[in-house]
Amino acid sequence: MTISVCMIVKNEEKTLARCLDSLKSIADEIIIADTGSTDRTKEIAARYTDKIYDFEWINDFSAARNFVFSKATGDYIYSADADEVLDMGNIKRFTVLKQCMIPEVEIVTMVYVNPKDINMAYNDLRERRPKLFKRLRTFTWIDPIHETVRTDPVVFDSDVEILHCPEENHSGRDFEAFQRVLREKGDMSDRLWSMYAKELFFNGKKEDFEIAEPFFKNRINGSDTFESLEAMCVVARTWLETGYFDEVERFADEFDGFEVRPAELDFVLGRIFEAKGQKDRADRYYQASIDAESFIRADYKAE
Repeated sequence: MTISVCMIVKNEEKTLARCLDSLKSIADEIIIADTGSTDRTKEIAARYTDKIYDFEWINDFSAARNFVFSKATGDYIYSADADEVLDMGNIKRFTVLKQCMIPEVEIVTMVYVNPKDINMAYNDLRERRPKLFKRLRTFTWIDPIHETVRTDPVVFDSDVEILHCPEENHSGRDFEAFQRVLREKGDMSDRLWSMYAKELFFNGKKEDFEIAEPFFKNRINGSDTFESLEAMCVVARTWLETGYFDEVERFADEFDGFEVRPAELDFVLGRIFEAKGQKDRADRYYQASIDAESFIRADYKAE
């Protein structure tokens, strides 16, 4: 099998060489789309490949990735970011994977290892992500009777671990991107709403919550759906950050009638009622946050 490493980059002179040094032994071709670098990124990339393309940035990461994928010629495409690294052990694992891959596999997931010292909107410090994709998919008929075409991809969970080594926290840039999508389109996918909520809880400052509140307030629909509860978490946290508690009594009464209880929302309400001097009520919410199944992050604890 052959592998096309595909990347989109912009001003990555600090990390690009480190990334490509770790990938060059497994790559049959390296394809880079530059979205407007003003540093030495393209000069560094030219040490590793002559397949460097300029892509006019249109505020759409998917469009950029689709463009660079379209330039690939390998059997499989590996999607990499400049702040990722494979250490020697995982280069060996990737090499074995390349040698042993069976053609039926269409997507390979790898373990994404996030830094402990930079808090980001991830589900965990270690999570599985699809990283290697078959470039051309062959559709196959399945079932001996009432036959149908298999539409679900064949996915293989590999043991390759990718080290995410960012130079800085990009949460500020991400907040601007979420807000731009909402201003321009008025809505976004449930997946992006959840990522926005997570990023706010992990990295948001007072002003970030103030900007986000009206967007999330429109998501509250008076029910205990995931989307509504997630929005309630953000709105309540905004009130905690700003000290605005005028609506909290009605809000809390409505939430108390729900069967699903996000730990984050119980904890934030506990903080609000503590600030209002209602210690007994605050303690009840604190206890509920301990008893409740966590909501935004699997290992989230009230503390």
